[in-house]
Amino acid sequence: MKIANLMKTTAFALAAVSAIGFATPVSAQDTKSITTVVKISGIPWFDRMETGVTKFAEDNPDMNIRQVGPATADSAQQLQIVNDLVATGVDALAVVPMDPDILEGILGRAMDRGTIIVTHEADNQVNTNADIEAFDNSDYGAALNERLAQCMGGEGKWTTFVGSLGSRTHMQWVGAGEENAEKYPGMELVDPNNESFDDANGTYEKAKEILRKHPDIKGFQTSAGNDVLGVGRAIEEAGLAGKVCLVGTGLPNPSTAYLESGAITAIGFWDPQKAGMAMNAVAKLMLEGTEITDGMDLGVEGYEHVTVKPGAGKGLLIVGNGMVLADKETYKDYLF
Repeated sequence: MKIANLMKTTAFALAAVSAIGFATPVSAQDTKSITTVVKISGIPWFDRMETGVTKFAEDNPDMNIRQVGPATADSAQQLQIVNDLVATGVDALAVVPMDPDILEGILGRAMDRGTIIVTHEADNQVNTNADIEAFDNSDYGAALNERLAQCMGGEGKWTTFVGSLGSRTHMQWVGAGEENAEKYPGMELVDPNNESFDDANGTYEKAKEILRKHPDIKGFQTSAGNDVLGVGRAIEEAGLAGKVCLVGTGLPNPSTAYLESGAITAIGFWDPQKAGMAMNAVAKLMLEGTEITDGMDLGVEGYEHVTVKPGAGKGLLIVGNGMVLADKETYKDYLF
C-alpha cells in the first residue's frame, strides 16, 4: 500500500514538473542573452559604459542584455564571473579583460560551446570572435605623449602609470609613448609602468612617492581612468599645478576640477558608452549570423566606418575612430 502511494506521489510530481516545462513560453526559450563583463564595477569609466549597455538593451527589448563586473580591479574575480556566466549558458559575452591571458582558457571553452565572444581593449586576445577597439592603440599612446612633450617643452624627467602590467592596451599606450619620446633627447623616463589597479587613492600615494623621489620630475603619462585623478590630486596638493605636466586617460566630468586648476594638463579618452554599445552591436550581429565587413557602419557614433582585419586568433579585429584629446579649453564639449 505504501509503495503504491509512493508511486502515485512520484507520478504526480513528475507530471507537475512536466507541466511546468511545457508551460514555459517559446519566446522565453528563444530570447538571446548578451552580458557585458567589465574590469571593475562602480567607477566612472564603467558606469558610463553601463549607460550604453542599458541603452542597447532598451533598443532591443526582445533580448536579455546587462552589465556586470567585479567590485575591485582583480583579474581572478573577473575570471570567476566569466566562468559562472559560461556555466549558465549565456549566448554572448562582451568582455573588457583585466588581463587577456588569464581569460584565454575559459573564453576558448565558451567558444567551443557556441558562445559568441566579443572583447574590447584586448587586441591580443586569441579566443574571441571579435575584438573591437575605439582607435589604433599605438596612435593613441603616441598622441598622449606628444601632448605631454609639448607641455614639458621636450625635456625633463617623466614617468608612466598603467592599470596593470597585464593590461594589453595600457602597455601599448605607454610603449608608444616611450617611442614617441625618443624624438626628444631631453626627456628622461624614470620609474616607468607603475601599477595603479585603477584605484585613485593608491595612485595618489604612488604619485606622492615619485614626487618625493624625483622632486624635479616634469611629467606623468597615465593609462587607467582613475589615474589622472590620483596623480592630479598629488600634484595639486604639492602646489605643482601648472608646473608638473599630467596627460592621461580620463573622463571629462570627474577630471573637471583638476583640469581647471591646471593639475591635469590634458585627458585622452573615447566614450565608454559608445564602446559598450558597439560591443553589444557586434555580438548581436554575430548571433544573427551577419558578416562583419570592412567599412561597415555599426550604428554607433565613432564606429560608423570601421576597419576590419584578422585578429590575433581566428577572430576579427575591429577598429573605430573614436579618439578624443581635451584640455581646459575644450573638455566642456564632452561632458560625461
